[in-house]
Amino acid sequence: MFTLWTLIESTLLCLNAVCILHEERFLAKFGWGRQAGQQDFGAPTAKDQVLNLIRSIRTVAKIPLIFLNIIAIIFKLLLG
Repeated sequence: MFTLWTLIESTLLCLNAVCILHEERFLAKFGWGRQAGQQDFGAPTAKDQVLNLIRSIRTVAKIPLIFLNIIAIIFKLLLG
């Protein structure tokens, strides 16, 4: 059954996945490392924007995700 909790949980899992991506070990293999997103002139490409989004999520959402994960675990333990 698709519920609001399922949507929240899937969003939480996707944010966790983005936060654990490692630039040197995983993203650099596909050409998405730290150096790939540095462009001095012109409009940023879609690849640059995705890299900036990944870096921003890792920077901003790291601490709140810890608390959201704890809440989700407690919720799952109490309500199944």
